Amino acid sequence: MYNPAFKPVEFDRFRGEAGLNSFALSPKKWIEATGAIGIYAKSGRGGGTYAHKDIAFEFGSWLSPEFKLYLIKEFQRLKDEESRAQALEWNFQRTLAKVNYKIHTDAVRDRLIPPRVTKQQANSIYATEADLLNVALFVVTAAQWRQRNPGKAGNMRDFAMLEQLVVLSNLESINAVLIHQGLPSAERLTQLNDVAITQMCSLVGVDAIRRLESPAKGRKKGGET
Repeated sequence: MYNPAFKPVEFDRFRGEAGLNSFALSPKKWIEATGAIGIYAKSGRGGGTYAHKDIAFEFGSWLSPEFKLYLIKEFQRLKDEESRAQALEWNFQRTLAKVNYKIHTDAVRDRLIPPRVTKQQANSIYATEADLLNVALFVVTAAQWRQRNPGKAGNMRDFAMLEQLVVLSNLESINAVLIHQGLPSAERLTQLNDVAITQMCSLVGVDAIRRLESPAKGRKKGGET
């Protein structure tokens, strides 16, 4: 993997001779014959044979089955811990997005829902504003996402990257402020999409957000979504 100059022909020769009573192989002979770079021998005071940790693990596994088992168990433990940490971080951001969504829905209720509307009409307004955030960040509405992912339970936010959840949480707070300022939905969408692109660039780099093309381009200024 790491040494394109390694000489496999010499390795095959050593492997063919291994097991013979006359066979002997020193680290120096191995290095000179095969061009190995992961191991070296040092003579004199403080000398010895030194190897990359990958090679050291392989030697240890060959010498001791017990060591090999401990190595496998430790790898599994570390991967389990890594998975738990990632899940915890993702769940925290998902919860934060939900908390900020309460600020967002309060702004919708106070500024966008007229008095004496039916519950169905109010829910429609809430859904429209939720989809405004979806389009600003994911470039699709909730209904469009479900059509494209019929086999997935939940919604796009349940399958979002951690970085997207961070940005979504920010967009909810920003949209609440824009609603209180009285900006029309088309103008808010343009601003929110610009924020989403900028923040995703900061979090994951330009290549990862190329798909975040502005959904508001070509719309008339002041128009409604």
